[in-house]
Amino acid sequence: MGSSVKAGQAAARLVLLHPEDNVLVVCVSAKGGDAIEIDGESYRLAQDITLGHKIARTDLEVRDKVIKYGAPIGSVTRSVQKGDHVHVANMKSDYIASHDRAAGGPLEPDRQI
Repeated sequence: MGSSVKAGQAAARLVLLHPEDNVLVVCVSAKGGDAIEIDGESYRLAQDITLGHKIARTDLEVRDKVIKYGAPIGSVTRSVQKGDHVHVANMKSDYIASHDRAAGGPLEPDRQI
């Protein structure tokens, strides 16, 4: 069975990077079924969420901006409920065409990072 955590605890498993963010960052991997507290309300995670991934702090609708570090990092592509995993299945970057770690391969000669 899952455990219970609150955003902002001393050994926090979730971190709010900026007060205007609508996502929290997972600092310690969390298991499906774990209870989490977001802004005073309790939620159960529907799935495992690994270190560095995001959880919705609020309900998000299609085309809403995902805010992290107080700045938009992408747009929602499928509705997300508060406490759900926010990742490539339900958001897209507004800055790069795609984010696919499996793509690999050499960079084009005229492309710089």
